[in-house]
Amino acid sequence: MPNFSFTVDYQHRIRFTHDVFHIENLTLREVLNVEQKNTKIIVLAEDAILEVSSNLGAQINNYFQALETFDYKGCYPLNGGEASKQNFDVLKHAWDIIEAQGVDRHSYVVAIGGGAFLDVIGLACATAHRGVRLVRFPTTTLAQDDSGVGVKNAINAFGKKNFLGSFAVPYAVINDFSLLQTLPLAERRHGLIEAIKVALVKDADFFNYMINNAESLAKAQGEVFETVIEQSAILHAKHICEGGDAFEQGNSRPLDYGHWAAHKLEQLSDFELSHAQAVSIGLCLDTLYAVKLGWFDISHFNEIVQLVKLLDLPVWHPACELLDAESEQLAVIAGLNEFREHLGGELNILLLKGVGIVEEVQQMDTALIAQCFAELKELKDLV
Repeated sequence: MPNFSFTVDYQHRIRFTHDVFHIENLTLREVLNVEQKNTKIIVLAEDAILEVSSNLGAQINNYFQALETFDYKGCYPLNGGEASKQNFDVLKHAWDIIEAQGVDRHSYVVAIGGGAFLDVIGLACATAHRGVRLVRFPTTTLAQDDSGVGVKNAINAFGKKNFLGSFAVPYAVINDFSLLQTLPLAERRHGLIEAIKVALVKDADFFNYMINNAESLAKAQGEVFETVIEQSAILHAKHICEGGDAFEQGNSRPLDYGHWAAHKLEQLSDFELSHAQAVSIGLCLDTLYAVKLGWFDISHFNEIVQLVKLLDLPVWHPACELLDAESEQLAVIAGLNEFREHLGGELNILLLKGVGIVEEVQQMDTALIAQCFAELKELKDLV
């Protein structure tokens, strides 16, 4: 029997701007295919974003109504936040709108919201007509510097994070820094954990830039803040596009450093921990683990702890010491197998041997994990 091989060429368009819906801003118009006339556009926006930015809805409508070559079908508010991923309600609502407005593969769905919301709308777009064009507008630091420029879409199911989902490259991602300014300071800061993560894994110079500009970065606005978001987004996208495994067919997930524990801690805390907060703990855990192995310099670990604390991020949470009744070990340990199961194959956990220097291991010492959590608990109250 013959075997056939083929490749598909994707364009991953990522843009950075301010005030994207200002009528004179050409960023989006230059990305859209203006040669095809009367192409339909719908906007699906996280309701909380429209509420906190009282004039955003009007700006969106005015902007798209001015694009005379397009057939603008309106802006629709939908529920967002992590709750939007917990069931099919928002996903089905998005499907209903896409179907009712006759959106097809040559149409555009513009999604405006945080990472969880973009996950859900991304899944809706990936499955309607087996794929309609999606333009993402991330509205949180976390989504702009990481997930929003990724190629994953999902909802949670069966008690597991991101169990139902797809890989689909968005038509474009527009990072509008102005959309971040309505966020509380803590939320603007917290999303920077993914920039710290990718710097530790990929780029020592970038990590040093954040350490050297920590006080400015903690203000979560201005040039340093925007530079870090942009560089983080580029490093994430570059790995996806050039790392050789964009759709995670192998066993390795280098961009998920610190995430095996993070995903489980979110669940164990009943999502009291945000994704950013859980990643902060997971990142500190795996870094301290590498210190205990003699692989990673304690001085760099201390710099990480100081930086995450400056950004009001945790290094520990009570969920870290919850015990599993059957195994009588830390409940978070189950996250190791769930992490493996999500990809299949053998377990691969990325550990640091230096900033920008990594090695994968296929097992972790559960007693050493418990020791690390105990030490992180001691660190949580230290300035």
